[in-house]
Amino acid sequence: MIDDSNPKVADESNTRKDPDDWVSGDEPMTGAQRSYLKTLSEQAHDPESYEEGLTKAEASRRIDALKDKLRL
Repeated sequence: MIDDSNPKVADESNTRKDPDDWVSGDEPMTGAQRSYLKTLSEQAHDPESYEEGLTKAEASRRIDALKDKLRL
């Protein structure tokens, strides 16, 4: 049972937002995203998935696609 009176407890529907809805989605990808995307693209033998200059939202979508491809 979810305790709605505690704002620190989030139901699953609130834990994952579409990258298009992110307030900061248009900002440059983070260093962590850059590193993870590079690693995943190498593991998936898909170097075209890694690209400099991506936004946070674009990087997130590519990371999700590569994770699906690698079944992570």
